Amino acid sequence: MVVADDQEIVRTGLRMILDAQPGIVVVGVAADGRRAVELARRLRPDVCLIDIRMPVMDGIQATLALAGPGVADPLAVVVITTFDLDEYVYAALRAGARGFLLKDAGPDLLAQAVHAAARGDALIAPNVTARLLATFAGSGPAPVPVQPVEALTDREEQVLATVAGGRTNSEIAADLHISLSTVKTHIASLMAKLGARNRVEIALWAYQTGRVDVRRSGAGGAGGW
Repeated sequence: MVVADDQEIVRTGLRMILDAQPGIVVVGVAADGRRAVELARRLRPDVCLIDIRMPVMDGIQATLALAGPGVADPLAVVVITTFDLDEYVYAALRAGARGFLLKDAGPDLLAQAVHAAARGDALIAPNVTARLLATFAGSGPAPVPVQPVEALTDREEQVLATVAGGRTNSEIAADLHISLSTVKTHIASLMAKLGARNRVEIALWAYQTGRVDVRRSGAGGAGGW
């Protein structure tokens, strides 16, 4: 994986933590977004861990370059930052970031996020998930949610609710007694029907349509998305 952060002590710390985790090897580090994009495009790592606030090119621009809608072969990007309610968080997720963590997340959650991103899942810091969704739910009149041309199936409605509740693919499979591949198929179908590019957008749609009450929603489990 590639790690990008403008602070040398943070880069060094993240590399040491990640290299000590089973199945994770840091193959490159960068001090700014532009260098991170160059490294990632050349090395094609399974996951890129990118700080939001960096010089030359910030984490949002770097994420967009590596995982945005116009990228033919997108890479998995996890955003890591000090700011849990930073206005850039939602922009980074919209740009294609697969996960979002705070720098105080700890080694276990950090490793979980990297492994989740590598296998196609996503993970967002538990204390951020509910706050992020609550912020948008209470930020004024909600935009009229897109209505799918093809109605959701009963199973897709169930998967939608679990995604909005912060469950990982593995947890959804266990909860609904279906296979992991079936979960991924349903999530792909939800994204296609809703025009969503990530699990956060699926969850926001669930809140906007009243399928989930943000006031009753917790981060749930390990905060997986």
